[in-house]
Amino acid sequence: MKNLKFLFLAIPLFLASCGGDASQTTGTEGTETATTVSVKGSDTVLPLSQKEAEEYMKANAGAAITVVGGGSGTGITALLDGSTDICMSSRELKTDEKLKFTEKSIDVKEAIVGFDALSVIVHPENKVGQLTREQIEKIFTGEIKNWKEVGGADATIVAYSRESSSGTYEFFKEHVMDKKNYASTVLNMPATGAIVQSVSQTKGAIGYVGLAYLTASVKPVSVSYDAGKTFVAPSIQGAKDKSYPVARPLYYFYDAKNESKVKPFVDYVLSDAGQKNVTDAGYVPIK
Repeated sequence: MKNLKFLFLAIPLFLASCGGDASQTTGTEGTETATTVSVKGSDTVLPLSQKEAEEYMKANAGAAITVVGGGSGTGITALLDGSTDICMSSRELKTDEKLKFTEKSIDVKEAIVGFDALSVIVHPENKVGQLTREQIEKIFTGEIKNWKEVGGADATIVAYSRESSSGTYEFFKEHVMDKKNYASTVLNMPATGAIVQSVSQTKGAIGYVGLAYLTASVKPVSVSYDAGKTFVAPSIQGAKDKSYPVARPLYYFYDAKNESKVKPFVDYVLSDAGQKNVTDAGYVPIK
């Protein structure tokens, strides 16, 4: 897998054929040719959306797509207040969020754009290469504090997590930690890239990231969901054939009122060309 480095919050992508910053671009004869589409939210989906935006704009003269991360919760809030056209999310909408959209008369449309294998990572020098779901839960709830308790060296565990606005934070809590609360000692990071950087620099560290964020600077851990009988490493194939237990869909949400504006880009992401970008970015295509 190619190494992808996306550190800290998103680097906005912006390209318009006319070079202006208006919400619309015009052709040579002054006719409207494109509308700027803003995409905001999940850091997990960020590398994918950046790739999609780049390729879409290459193929569509005059197209202007801006992409900004910050977390699924941030993107959902932006969609609620009308400051983004598309929300990227690594989780489903919560019941209370659906109610908020209903109260604002926003009919939210959903598109699954790909799948991800959520990866638990440690420092490359850590000799621990596999953990059960129960062990991971106990590490992040603070019950297990030293690597020697899971077969590693006598060293304090330093756990890194995304902040609570992150869809990955929510998904990990629900599907890996069995809905238990994170320990107060867990260090919350503002972006997925920051977790990769911190784990790569801290020998006792552990964290979790989307599959596309894996680099040679960290080591992915094989995970068991059957009490240690079978351990599976995170991979595209494992997420595709469902042998890897911590796989999840990745979403675009948008207001139905803006469908004519965003649909060309969404349709591109779901097309064969767009789904090739999903694979190239290190994720699992929907078909």
